[in-house]
Amino acid sequence: MRGKKLAYYENFTYPENRRYCALWSGNPHEFAPLGGQIRTICPLMTQIITHSGQGRVEQGSVLNRQSEFLNNHYPALKPHYRERIDSFCQKQLERIFDCADIKIGGDRPWDIQIHNPIVFRRAITEGNLGLGESYMDGFWDCEELEEFMFRLISSKADEKIVAPIMFIGKWIGRTYNLQRLSRAYTVGETHYNTGNDLFKAMLDQRMIYSCGYWKEAKSLDEAQEKKLRLIFDKLQLQPGMRLLDIGCGWGGAARFAAEHYNVSVTGLTISTEQAKFAREYCAGLPITIELSDYRKQQGSFDRIYSIGMFEHVGYKNYHNYFDLVSRCLKQDGLTLLHTIGSNTPRTNGDPWSCKYIFPNSMLPSASQITKNYEGLLMLEDWHVFTFDYALTLKEWHENFEKQWPVLQSSYSERFHRMWRYYLLSFSGAFRCRSIQLWQVLLSKNGLPGRTSIAR
Repeated sequence: MRGKKLAYYENFTYPENRRYCALWSGNPHEFAPLGGQIRTICPLMTQIITHSGQGRVEQGSVLNRQSEFLNNHYPALKPHYRERIDSFCQKQLERIFDCADIKIGGDRPWDIQIHNPIVFRRAITEGNLGLGESYMDGFWDCEELEEFMFRLISSKADEKIVAPIMFIGKWIGRTYNLQRLSRAYTVGETHYNTGNDLFKAMLDQRMIYSCGYWKEAKSLDEAQEKKLRLIFDKLQLQPGMRLLDIGCGWGGAARFAAEHYNVSVTGLTISTEQAKFAREYCAGLPITIELSDYRKQQGSFDRIYSIGMFEHVGYKNYHNYFDLVSRCLKQDGLTLLHTIGSNTPRTNGDPWSCKYIFPNSMLPSASQITKNYEGLLMLEDWHVFTFDYALTLKEWHENFEKQWPVLQSSYSERFHRMWRYYLLSFSGAFRCRSIQLWQVLLSKNGLPGRTSIAR
């Protein structure tokens, strides 16, 4: 293999006790497997793809082993090497912060206070994964974290850091279907089963876990109700219709539709905690809650909607999603997709978010959506209200911090900092339009005549 500079490699056990190892040249497309399937070892920072079960890739293990190797082996370097690396990383991070008008040790609310110099190395060598984990560990603080993230993302800091984990994430995303059926319940177990007490404390009274619609709304409850009315008015609901709710959460949208529009709803979720809560919350109404992946769904429906679920579908499955919607939708049917969107096509998610918040998730781009529904459905409306998600996340954060004295007996301080970083970093990303919020209305065969779409 050309350009091989790394002397370090590992053997590892694969199913049936066969052993494999590999070296990496530095080119994300060039691997040298020694004996079969690969475990990828990168210069300085190890990137490891571990396998479990029958050859299933576990992305979280890639991230865990990267940090473990670097943190365990870095102290073994000679002092002058460590000093040179630390000095280089600090200068690079200062240069990146300067572009965002952020000062290390500054006195403005968005300036960063470093408590441990490990932050410099981890931010430069691991990007958002290292920056986020360092924050979780209490190695740095910022009074206005949302403003800090807004400025950092607006300055396109991610384009100034080229961490090996980014290449590996893209390679995994292109090679494996991380959202295949056998992995469908991972995000439910990891994120949505975190604790209903947490989500009750953070969300609105209906526990709607998606962007609110803040047009003329004065509170989170109002914004979420306006969002539900917006969706169901766009779908032009009529009494007696059958609805399919893909990713029904805790049942708030299904119950609202049944109570206010006199329809029946089948709700799907991959979270056991959500299913249990939703069945109790929707009891006595024409609502069925199923613990099931969308790919198993059959039947015929007048309307189908998905609110904040498409981010878990994965680009390898977008066409299958729209094909299922088309098959289950009646000839005069409508479907609405409420989703976070990316400005460019992606094949993998953010490393920190995938490791700690939404495993195996990724954001669709507009082109990835359109090319996968073409030939199956017709576009009727594409509504953008991205800034509303920044407002929603700020409300969730405020609620979360207010309720932390009650929640802290069940969750660690590291979790506290992780959840804060999640809410405020996402808010900053929406505010600077690095990511988007879309509602896409599609029909099976086109709406007749001139139609006015609700706003």
